[in-house]
Amino acid sequence: MTEAIIYDSLSGNTESLAKEIKSIKKNAYYEKINNKLIEELPEYDIYYIGSPIIKGMCTDKIKRLLQKIENKKIFLFITTGYKGEDYYESLTRRILEIIPKSNQILGTFLCQGKMQDAVKERYIKLIQEHPEDKNLKVSIENFEQAKTHPDQKDKKDLIEKIQELSLT
Repeated sequence: MTEAIIYDSLSGNTESLAKEIKSIKKNAYYEKINNKLIEELPEYDIYYIGSPIIKGMCTDKIKRLLQKIENKKIFLFITTGYKGEDYYESLTRRILEIIPKSNQILGTFLCQGKMQDAVKERYIKLIQEHPEDKNLKVSIENFEQAKTHPDQKDKKDLIEKIQELSLT
């Protein structure tokens, strides 16, 4: 069985998960997404595809890749600044909708990832403009919590999920 680990990463969060998968999938093809890879996608039996979430969706390059793959097995791994099971479920549904139905989704893994400092700066500015907005204070707390993710527990959970699916 041939396998590929293809990911996009903006701040290193998703890349750290991709490296974790590579540590147990030593023979898997491994590459950060690029336009050539999308156009000339090599054939593999299983694709481990990772992306950060940008404005509620995977990156454009990963989206184009997912829309192109047909008749394959896919395992998705996603990092996002926000945490919450309901949010994770909504993201998962949104991403699964863009994948052709001929594919088999083997599983998904979502975890929190650190955000860029510009996000916190935006929150602080908004709090100054709207000090009564309690949601903005929660967003700052979430930002601080996300700083340490993905952590070792997230990586362990990812590997356990792959092992549970008998993908190792």
